[in-house]
Amino acid sequence: MLVDDNVDAVTMLAALLAAAGHRVESFSDPRSALAAAPAAAPDAFILDIGMPGMDGYELARRLRAQPGCSGALYVALTGYGQQGDRELSREAGFDHHFVKPVDAGRLLAVLRQRAPRTG
Repeated sequence: MLVDDNVDAVTMLAALLAAAGHRVESFSDPRSALAAAPAAAPDAFILDIGMPGMDGYELARRLRAQPGCSGALYVALTGYGQQGDRELSREAGFDHHFVKPVDAGRLLAVLRQRAPRTG
């Protein structure tokens, strides 16, 4: 599951992930993603941090508390790259922290380790 309030970024990254064989559900609104997550039970969440209404830290904490979502892989994909930002993402339960623009090869390598592909 991919969540970023930048619709263009969501569209581009979803296309990249789908081309690599992953099934992708994308959302530009954190609350919609939160509502859809239990039924979807994704293997991985890629979340932006700086979103209006609910930041990615809070979204990650809430998702981890939901049934079927606690064991997923959590990846922060954000423009926030300072050491303090990385510490906040770790405290919120993220497994990895990538700064935009993401190195697609590194992101795909992390997903291959934990999230099965559909194809």
